[in-house]
Amino acid sequence: MPLDIVRVPVLSDNYAWLIHDPDSGTTVALDPGEADPVIAAATARGWRIDQVWTTHWHPDHTGGNAAIRAQGATVTGPAAEAAKIPTLDRTVTEGDVVTLGAHAAQVMTVPGHTQGHIAFHFADDAVIFTGDTLFAMGCGRLFEGTPADMFANMQRYAALPDETRVYCGHEYTQSNGRYALVAEPDNAAIRDRMADVDAARARGEATVPTTIGLERATNPFLRATSAAELGERRAAKDAFKG
Repeated sequence: MPLDIVRVPVLSDNYAWLIHDPDSGTTVALDPGEADPVIAAATARGWRIDQVWTTHWHPDHTGGNAAIRAQGATVTGPAAEAAKIPTLDRTVTEGDVVTLGAHAAQVMTVPGHTQGHIAFHFADDAVIFTGDTLFAMGCGRLFEGTPADMFANMQRYAALPDETRVYCGHEYTQSNGRYALVAEPDNAAIRDRMADVDAARARGEATVPTTIGLERATNPFLRATSAAELGERRAAKDAFKG
């Protein structure tokens, strides 16, 4: 059976994700910035959280690790950031595989936002969890890495099949889209998408997950043709007030 994936809003604009395998009855909490909403969402569905997967060390993605671990979950996260994530039971890096029942996710090392950031790619399920690297119409700030780092990430993401569903860590789509309209003012796909995004947000609806195909058409960072162009766009977005 396919994975059940549940969006759990936490903090001000974060999304944690519950990933449930109906066949084995096992559940992962990915990037639980707060424990209580994530535990409550699992409990409401009759699920027990068996694992926590962490994409990077920032507290808004790890804040719930300890409380969920205290209930018996094992915590997996990036080896390169183990010193900053004291709750880790298992460390992983590029090419390692983590499993949820019969479903397997390959670990991708995607530095830049933080230097040890990882993503989890369920290739057979056409699903990827990108944390704070690839957002809907955006990319993460370069707190610890370089434009070249993030450009390499974007190239890897762009090579995935169009139908791959992208689950990211924040509801940033509307602000990202406002910048995208400036970065590519002649891109009709961005204009059309922003009309949908604005309408969804006016209704109080989430705008993620997205897909690789949609990002390839409308994300100015995934569409950048060089590290230099991505760097210019990232600096412009950092200063953008729209």
